[in-house]
Amino acid sequence: MKREEMKQEALSRMSMLQMHPNAIEDFEKGVLNRSECGMLYWLTDDEKDMIMRWEAETSNLAYHVIKDQTSLGLMYSILYVSSDKEEWVFDRKDLVDGYPLSYVFNQDDPNCSEYGSIKIMPRFGGVIRLG
Repeated sequence: MKREEMKQEALSRMSMLQMHPNAIEDFEKGVLNRSECGMLYWLTDDEKDMIMRWEAETSNLAYHVIKDQTSLGLMYSILYVSSDKEEWVFDRKDLVDGYPLSYVFNQDDPNCSEYGSIKIMPRFGGVIRLG
């Protein structure tokens, strides 16, 4: 799968999520944003390293990160484009329904990190996780 094709798919998904134009422009330039309570922030260096390692391990392309402090620990929900293009049709439908598949990294207990569908919605130009 060509990285550029994955990037175009990611840009399409960001538009579907009604993300702020600045976040979309940043992504086009190679800068990933994260949402906290819907507000947009740039990633810290440690967060960038985490995403780069995950992308290298999976061949997926992260296009947005949702950061939440929960009773189970600090969670990073990574919205991504799979390197398997056959999944994209289903991924888009899930995104429209508000339940995208994501990788949720638990920083406080990495053994509890996993893939799964999460409930999200657009807010303030970013995205919030509802469940």
